[in-house]
Amino acid sequence: METVKLDTVDKYNKLYGLETLHPLVTIVDLTKAQKIVNHILMDYGLYALFLKNGKECTLKYGRREYDYTEGTITSFAPGQVVEVNMLGNEFKPHVYGLLFHPDLIRRTSLGQNIEKYNFFSYSSFEALHLSERERKIVMDCFEHIQQDLEYPIDSHSKQIISTKIELLLNYCLRFYERQFITRELENRDVLQKFEYLINEYLSSDLPQDIGLPTVKYFAGKVHLSTNYFGDLIKKETGKSAQEYIQFKIIERAKDQIANTKLTMSEIAYSLGFGYPQHFGRVFKKNVGITPNEYRSLN
Repeated sequence: METVKLDTVDKYNKLYGLETLHPLVTIVDLTKAQKIVNHILMDYGLYALFLKNGKECTLKYGRREYDYTEGTITSFAPGQVVEVNMLGNEFKPHVYGLLFHPDLIRRTSLGQNIEKYNFFSYSSFEALHLSERERKIVMDCFEHIQQDLEYPIDSHSKQIISTKIELLLNYCLRFYERQFITRELENRDVLQKFEYLINEYLSSDLPQDIGLPTVKYFAGKVHLSTNYFGDLIKKETGKSAQEYIQFKIIERAKDQIANTKLTMSEIAYSLGFGYPQHFGRVFKKNVGITPNEYRSLN
């Protein structure tokens, strides 16, 4: 299978026989593609966001397929490698998208805020499912960016285009938040599994073997990307996933301090802390008193 390093928008456009109007950004309409690449690995050096309106292609990130049916958005950040499989040669896929190089947003508002768009790092089973109205908003944003690309490049182009991209990404943030609410039942199942996995981890030898539990560890156990998992837990509990893990660790520590005769060092190592002093600092930060003071009170 061919692997293509997508480090310029022109390289993507040439794959599909599309015109490049700006060296750092492009709006993609694969219904106008002059060529179709059936099976390819794309190593992204760009930011990309695609809206799929048909059922003619599948995407894989790692070993898992995207939850990427008709009327969905998915996005990629530089450094991600994605397998694209078109389902035939006889038609052009109804896929629309935006690709932009990181250089486009340097020294812009979008460049300063790009980290807040966590969905660029979402992976399998985490596509954004749009309503008809939401789909129209996204297509309108694509059209407005395309209109600016058709003007000659001048000193204002970079700022105007990056502002319109930021508007599109803010809409996507809003739509993802709506999706977290409408998928409340599925999210609650994830939260319940998260609770079970934390308790299982802290009751096993894993803390001594591999250390303190991490968000990445639990995200992998529920087959979600770290960012998507973190956003989901934040919506459901009001705490970040890391804060929630730390809360459970402190609750387990309180129980061991009050109900066992283990030393503070033994408790620290049993929970995955490398040093008792680290345990003492974390405990005091969360409880307000030291572990020894807590034992005296109890």
